[in-house]
Amino acid sequence: MEHEHTLTQLPNIGKVLADKLNQVEITTPEKLVAIGAEQAFIRLSTMDETACFSMLQAIEGAIQGVRWHDLPKERKAELKDFFRMRRI
Repeated sequence: MEHEHTLTQLPNIGKVLADKLNQVEITTPEKLVAIGAEQAFIRLSTMDETACFSMLQAIEGAIQGVRWHDLPKERKAELKDFFRMRRI
């Protein structure tokens, strides 16, 4: 599918994650940005029980155009809080 190429051009998005995003109808970088990391993660976690905090950070990094290691500390803390709330 041609959409995978556009998603995989983003930092942190490899073929496997792009395929998973496609399965939840997130097929373009624009769609990913519009939906946001948290909503994209919620969609992924409904069909992928292995969805983890690293995946959430990877998605946010892709949206911001940075490697997930380079996310601001404040944003990482927000994502961690969100992730914990999803697990309760």
